[in-house]
Amino acid sequence: METAFLTSSNYVTLPQFFELMGQSPLIVITVLLALGVVFINGWTDAPNSVATCISTRALSPKKAIILAAVFNFIGVMIFSLFAAGVAESIAGIVDFGNFEGEGSIQNAQNALTGLSAGMVGVVVWGILAWFFGVPSSESHALVAGLTGACFAMMTMGLNPVPGANSWIDVGIGFVVSGVLGMGLGFLVTKLIELICKNLTRRKTTIFFKWSQIVSSAGMALAHGAQDGLKFIGIIYLALYLGTIAFPQTGQIILANPNTPDFALEFLHAPSFLWLPILVSIIMGLGTSIGGYRIIKKVGMGMVNLQPYQGFATDISAFISLILSLACAWPVSTSQVKTCSIIGVGLTKGAKKVNWRIALDMVLTWVFTFPGCILIGFIMTYILFAILGTA
Repeated sequence: METAFLTSSNYVTLPQFFELMGQSPLIVITVLLALGVVFINGWTDAPNSVATCISTRALSPKKAIILAAVFNFIGVMIFSLFAAGVAESIAGIVDFGNFEGEGSIQNAQNALTGLSAGMVGVVVWGILAWFFGVPSSESHALVAGLTGACFAMMTMGLNPVPGANSWIDVGIGFVVSGVLGMGLGFLVTKLIELICKNLTRRKTTIFFKWSQIVSSAGMALAHGAQDGLKFIGIIYLALYLGTIAFPQTGQIILANPNTPDFALEFLHAPSFLWLPILVSIIMGLGTSIGGYRIIKKVGMGMVNLQPYQGFATDISAFISLILSLACAWPVSTSQVKTCSIIGVGLTKGAKKVNWRIALDMVLTWVFTFPGCILIGFIMTYILFAILGTA
């Protein structure tokens, strides 16, 4: 017999969160996988934000990683208060349907299983990318993994469908952010060279060494804002499904993630502040581990950068990420940063860019979508077989 909701809140307090976690291993698995994805993002993606300041020796690797961890944390906390669009786009990647009436509890449990399967794809892909030292996009992996789970559930006769509007946001962001990052990298570098052409190299090197530390902090801030909000959206989706699958928990109702502006209220609720704090801490822990293989390939492998060029790279990527955030486009920090580096490198001539490494990264972005869709699809069948739902 399904339990009726008695009150409505649109947020989950921390005690209610732990109560919900105690209802079923399925919720524990889903939430832990979501936090695992956050950790891997901090481990493999966040270090890209400080790759150039390490390559130009503006900061040592240890100090740069600490800088990234701190400003990732700040980025999540600040932008979670007023920039909900990215969280909404990611939470709407899969429309799991209407959870009202008879069968809603079973449907929600099925959706939690599919959500977990999609995130397994992200974890597997992130570890493989780290092993080969290639900066993958956990953002694109998350979108693809959930879509693969959605396709599998559709073949089982269940009712989820891909969220068309969210996929449009992802597609636009994929193209525009990369082109913008590359174009800005080229233009900002040329502008700096024009302004500083009559200045001595010694003065400009000192100035841009310190400026690059500031711009790297800005990059880490923007990464925390973009990726932190993505994972807040996914964990919100898990909580939304959990409160339907186990309605006795706190007697609460959360807004459907496929309704407009669902995130505005819960991100402003003081009783829900624990979620951006939790995401910030987990991402910061992942970043503190490092990911030096990826830093070396991004910051040192493609282009030999001078301090002013590293500054131009970070500023260009920062602008691209913030504009994408304002437009609610979920984009990849690693993709934007790589495109910015290529744009800067092109000012020195096409031969100065290591196109073999650049091609490796582009192929990784391209194969992320089919690869994670396939993993998400397969893992959905495996998890449904193990858990016995559907």
